[in-house]
Amino acid sequence: MQDTESYNAKMPTACFLLFFAHGLVFSSWASRIPIIKNALSINEAELGTLLLLMPIGQLSTMVLSGKLISKYGSSWIIKKCFLLYSVFLLLIAISPSYWTLAVVLFFFGVSGNLCNIAINTQAIEVESITKRELLASYHGAWCFAGLAGALIGLFMINMEIDTLYHFIFTFILVVSLWFYSKNHLTNKIHKVEPQKQSIFKSVNPTLIGLGIIGFLSMAIEGAMFDWSGVYFQNIVKAPEKFVILGYTSFILMMTLGRFLGNRVIEKYGKKIILQGCGVLMSGGLFISVFFPQLWVCIIAFMIIGLGSSLSVPSVYSTVGKVSKVAPSIALSFVSSISFLGFLIGPPLIGYIAEGFDLRYSYGLFACFGIVLTIIVGQMEIFRDKGL
Repeated sequence: MQDTESYNAKMPTACFLLFFAHGLVFSSWASRIPIIKNALSINEAELGTLLLLMPIGQLSTMVLSGKLISKYGSSWIIKKCFLLYSVFLLLIAISPSYWTLAVVLFFFGVSGNLCNIAINTQAIEVESITKRELLASYHGAWCFAGLAGALIGLFMINMEIDTLYHFIFTFILVVSLWFYSKNHLTNKIHKVEPQKQSIFKSVNPTLIGLGIIGFLSMAIEGAMFDWSGVYFQNIVKAPEKFVILGYTSFILMMTLGRFLGNRVIEKYGKKIILQGCGVLMSGGLFISVFFPQLWVCIIAFMIIGLGSSLSVPSVYSTVGKVSKVAPSIALSFVSSISFLGFLIGPPLIGYIAEGFDLRYSYGLFACFGIVLTIIVGQMEIFRDKGL
């Protein structure tokens, strides 16, 4: 039987691998969207509706996910439910029609959210046990899995390997990572008084503030994920072969920042880091608005990526410090508000760009970073908790 010390020593690695596995499932699906669209003869409007079903599935079960994890523990959910996410990935590959795919994508979103809340709650618990800042590198693992999944997808598509076999390969890899990780998790369950369980009945101002910070940050992230290429194409007027450099420079710096961020957070604290993230995101966006030249915007997008890298991990880590609220429920609440930013941000960019110009959209979102910095400075948790 393993001794407690060696068991605890493997917790951070196990959690890291689970984040990587979760990101790999999502990126595998994303890499195949054009292929699946063509295979089922789906038009752009229908695809837009399909892509909304995942976040709808996620948002519809945010509260339920928190309650399940609070009752049974994040490790129990990971052991019993984590593989559902990759099972629904397989079902996507064999969906014979638009409506079948719609149902599968809804539950793909539901299972993905359940796993997301579980692994983030597990990460908060591991941080508490090890007394280390780890969430940034865990979110870095998710970003790295996104890059790895995209490269695997590119290879599979160029080799003309069928979507089903691609997803079977992903499933086997995820099962292997899960099989190792499930035996090295903390079984800690946070018990709180029943009347404290519902955040929505007893609103916690601190969690609302953290949710707003997450909303602003994820709105900027969503804008960068969905509109970087268009910005380089329409505003920067980059040659076609360089259009991808906008997204690439952003995601590379975001991934690098998350892997290196733990020590930076431990040294300077979450308050300074979050305010710095706000300044970097705002500054990078303003630079891209006022100086829309190729190499200037590449550097600007790198700055935005660096600013985005530690904002959400810092918010999620802070959630675990809110007293009298189970981390899983608190995380569900904050994630709900935060994720709305990721959901609403990109369409808002489009509406503003349609009426005015894409530079106006980026200029507005640059102000989000300033607002984020101000809110962080006003929140008591960053003063009282020494964060």
